[in-house]
Amino acid sequence: MARYTGNKCKLCRREGMKLFLKGQRCFTDKCALARRDYPPGVHAQKRTKVTEYGVRLREKQKLKRIYGVLERQFKLYFREAERLRGNTGENLLMLLERRLDNVVLSSGFALSRNHARQLINHGHFRVNGRKVTISSFQVRPGDVLEPTQRDGTKGIVAEAVEVNKSQPVPTWLEVNGEAMTSKITGIPRREDVPHPIQEQLIIELCSK
Repeated sequence: MARYTGNKCKLCRREGMKLFLKGQRCFTDKCALARRDYPPGVHAQKRTKVTEYGVRLREKQKLKRIYGVLERQFKLYFREAERLRGNTGENLLMLLERRLDNVVLSSGFALSRNHARQLINHGHFRVNGRKVTISSFQVRPGDVLEPTQRDGTKGIVAEAVEVNKSQPVPTWLEVNGEAMTSKITGIPRREDVPHPIQEQLIIELCSK
């Protein structure tokens, strides 16, 4: 699966908000947005006029960058969200929240989303006892996530748990830090999404 390999701090500056793409570093004084709170580029500070289309586009780009998906994959998620019953915007957020890399990060088992994806791709996590190497794997209620029994894996996850111990855990996850397990207890709801996303603007853009 393709992934973004460019400068992550530029993405935060372009969206004008912290996307927390570098984990705990984003909470420190090293955060680029804290030092340069304007978009990247030579003429970025001269940009003033934003059209209605631009507002909706930025909201979509923000969502894609937070969850680390590119355009083609985002379109697949949108089509699936339209097919499901209920509000399309909420369905879209629900699908993105249920990605395995997001669950690993939300459980505190990784330092950043990229770190979570790397651990998954290298086979460091199991779901219901079976190794899963696909970051976009959709978890379901009742699934249990845990690291493999390798000492190196447990050490990496234990370090992440210690760093993220003050991080709030979503209500739809039941995390045991000592046993290093995370159980999916339900389907995420709109209020469980911690990011300031206006999904209605995205729906208006993608429905045209």
